[in-house]
Amino acid sequence: MKVVAAYLLAVLGGNTTPSAEVIKDILGSVGADAEDDRIELLLSEVKGKDITELIASGREKFASVPSGGAAIAVSAPAAGGGAAPAAAAAETKKEEKVEEKEESDEDMGFSLFD
Repeated sequence: MKVVAAYLLAVLGGNTTPSAEVIKDILGSVGADAEDDRIELLLSEVKGKDITELIASGREKFASVPSGGAAIAVSAPAAGGGAAPAAAAAETKKEEKVEEKEESDEDMGFSLFD
């Protein structure tokens, strides 16, 4: 990720085709180690491609990935019957926590993917 971030910083700075040396300089400026093989892999993957098109394509792929979803609760009947109410109470608490988290996410006032 740090190599991708350095590449994007170079592009945002106006360098439409950053070299490996530029990426190493950016990473070095913050004390991060640069891995030559990862830099070369990134540069070979983005060579000749427009970064805005790559980002748009990535967003489309990311949007199609399922995230979250309902939890499936499976419970077996207990011999004494005392475990079933406890399991139901635990499931209710889990649902409340999920709802609280969803509500707190909505309070941010913005979405990262709009």
